[in-house]
Amino acid sequence: MILGSIFIDATESTNGYMNDAYTVFKIKPSATDPTITRHDDVHLAIYNPVNKKGKLMVFLQGTHGKPDMGPQDFFNTVVEQGYKLIVLSYIDDTGISQVCIGDTLKADCDCPSKFREKRIYGNNATLLIKDQKQDAIINRLVKLLQYLAIHDSGGHWDTYLDNASPKWTMIALSGQSQGGGMAAFIAKRTLVARVITFSGGWDWSVEDKKIANWYSTPSVTPPNLWYGLYNKQEPAAQSLAETYKAMNIPEEHIHGLDLPVRPGRPAHVEGVGNPAYKSLWVEVLGKGN
Repeated sequence: MILGSIFIDATESTNGYMNDAYTVFKIKPSATDPTITRHDDVHLAIYNPVNKKGKLMVFLQGTHGKPDMGPQDFFNTVVEQGYKLIVLSYIDDTGISQVCIGDTLKADCDCPSKFREKRIYGNNATLLIKDQKQDAIINRLVKLLQYLAIHDSGGHWDTYLDNASPKWTMIALSGQSQGGGMAAFIAKRTLVARVITFSGGWDWSVEDKKIANWYSTPSVTPPNLWYGLYNKQEPAAQSLAETYKAMNIPEEHIHGLDLPVRPGRPAHVEGVGNPAYKSLWVEVLGKGN
């Protein structure tokens, strides 16, 4: 059952993602909040109508990622596990590894934390990126949930809202690279249902090759709800393993992947992109319903 025709500026299409029983929407951020003008690539929202009241999984892609071009096999698995899925469109055309480096990092060792804070929450923690308040990840998520709640009442999207804020206890977070770091940053500060980071960024502090301070800060989300995956062949493998340890992710929840990398694919995206890891995805996702 496809309900996309009831949406303004939305398209109804499975686009190869799901079987025909699933509901799939592509919705421009500007349709949910007209003040959003930057990075207006579509959000992707997918669910199986049979699982109307499961948890929501919010996935954040890496730098230059586009939701409707994301890892289809992983998205399929998320919905198969009983979650609703939102692949959120956010400003991802600039990464921390392009901004918080060199003299900029030397001048402010908390540059990575301030970058993430501004991109997620929309405050003015730094002037190094031009994100506006309405561009923030949280605002985009809230506005999308409000829009879906109005236009797809049968989807029970209001389950994931607490007034004008996300109801985080019903929301799991996952992401790849920059997006994995954003998911982790939120989970540090807010109790979420689960957090899965796929090669989730490697922020530095002022000292060369020393990981950023925020990784070691206390986490509101308890360790048993954290999962970290990376590929042992990716250039930042050692740093990623170090950040996961610093975030107090249990050793049994950290997965260094070592299956052969698919021809023509970077090792950095294999954790979320290679369907050979489906059984591991099922394990770290758990049940969404």
